[in-house]
Amino acid sequence: MQRLVDETAIQQRVRELGEQLSEVYRDRPLTVVGVLTGCMLFLADLVRVIDTPHRIGVVHASSYRGKTTTAGDLRVDTNLLPDIRDRDVLIIDDIFDTGKTIEKLVESLKTFEPRSIRTAVLLVKEGRSEVAIAPDFHCFEIPDAFVIGYGLDYNDDYRHLPFIGVLDDPQA
Repeated sequence: MQRLVDETAIQQRVRELGEQLSEVYRDRPLTVVGVLTGCMLFLADLVRVIDTPHRIGVVHASSYRGKTTTAGDLRVDTNLLPDIRDRDVLIIDDIFDTGKTIEKLVESLKTFEPRSIRTAVLLVKEGRSEVAIAPDFHCFEIPDAFVIGYGLDYNDDYRHLPFIGVLDDPQA
């Protein structure tokens, strides 16, 4: 496995992003919303660095494939979302690939009437976007490769790794 981003670089960049977000949201009613499950490590580290008061919530976004739905349909479950009306919302996700997840989440959360919605991702995959929006904040740009670690998985494995790596053969 090739290590793409090591643990030290991740921790340093997350700390820098947290400090930046602290300034952006100073004295504002912030709710940080993580996208399960890949965001968990990034979210945990980031919210500990944001030094302005904030609420934390999560949403679940998943694509279901099979007989009952069309391949690629994205479903958003907001049952664990706290009240975000009239609050600034920062969506946290692990990776911006095609951008379809972030685009759908932004549209879904707008119905709850937040004051604003911005997005922050750990990784932006170069050359893959299929949408008109881009993340407002990100930590790293990476090449178009299948990555694991620091919350990202292959078949729900490898999330625990403290670094971002490229899986040699995802089918092995």
